[in-house]
Amino acid sequence: MRNPSNMNPTEYTEILQQAVTEIRVARNLVAKQLTSAANSVYWSLGKLLFEKQLEEGYGSGVVKQLSVDLKSEFPDMGLSSRNLWNMKRYYERYYQADAKLLQRVAVLPWGHNLLLLDKIQTLDAVQFYAQEVLSKGWSRDLLLNAIKMDTYGQLQSPIATNNFSETLPAPNADYAKEVFKSTYNLGFLGITEPVKELELEKRLIAKIRNFILELGKGFSFIGNQYCLEYNSKTYFVDLLFFHRGLRCLVAIELKIGSFKAEYVGKMNLYLSLLDKLEKGENENQSIGIILCADKDHLDVEIALQDINKPIGVAEYQLLLPKEALQALLVSEINASESENDEE
Repeated sequence: MRNPSNMNPTEYTEILQQAVTEIRVARNLVAKQLTSAANSVYWSLGKLLFEKQLEEGYGSGVVKQLSVDLKSEFPDMGLSSRNLWNMKRYYERYYQADAKLLQRVAVLPWGHNLLLLDKIQTLDAVQFYAQEVLSKGWSRDLLLNAIKMDTYGQLQSPIATNNFSETLPAPNADYAKEVFKSTYNLGFLGITEPVKELELEKRLIAKIRNFILELGKGFSFIGNQYCLEYNSKTYFVDLLFFHRGLRCLVAIELKIGSFKAEYVGKMNLYLSLLDKLEKGENENQSIGIILCADKDHLDVEIALQDINKPIGVAEYQLLLPKEALQALLVSEINASESENDEE
């Protein structure tokens, strides 16, 4: 048998990383299976209450007694009367929904499903938020934050804040519009106080996997403060990515304040340098994204006019201002306590 102490460190690191990956994949699979199994039980109980035509009011006594008896038999299943009514709501909302939506909500944690039941009115919006949770691993807090910011509503009435149609071939322009969003949720950074641009960049780098998930599929991270040297001058791009589908470099500049027109000129220069110095022979022209705390559509429109490089301007949302975050938490706690009192 080979002596581990004689193993090449790089080889051992590769084995360790593969083992960690296997364990995480297995854990995620088990968690999804457990969640799906629990939701299946909740669905069946909700269906039972629905078919027995039990309603809050005359049926409250029946459900309350049912809760007592079920909890004595299954004490760890969360079978309070309030939760039983939630199961009925869960079934009522989705029993006529399409299979795709049912598959998504079936694997969401129950707390996420309750949030969608309480806060979201349309099935299209549920579909959107459920997909975001599954693809980006949102916690319940991040889901709540996205709902409070009306992320779905903003996407339904998008305002063009890019010049892709004017600067890219039609197929690439359409694809780029699908890839890049007008707003990015950076709630995973946990920032509730003002930060400097370098601190924002530092936090993004520390959680680059989360940031790539928020950007969407197809992004590969190349580096931060990426150095470009030309004509005895040095320039630094905040964040540089490559998008496999678009087959191009993507430069992202971070700004902690509102959008300013001069940001476009700077990005235009960076894209020219990237195309000249870094772009591969079979790659498309580079795309730039200016990520600001706030943007005005008219300011962006006039700044992008007559610019010949593809540039988009997007906002980022952190969690919430500290005062608003505290108020939101107090509201949620009070609502939770109120529900517990009813049980």
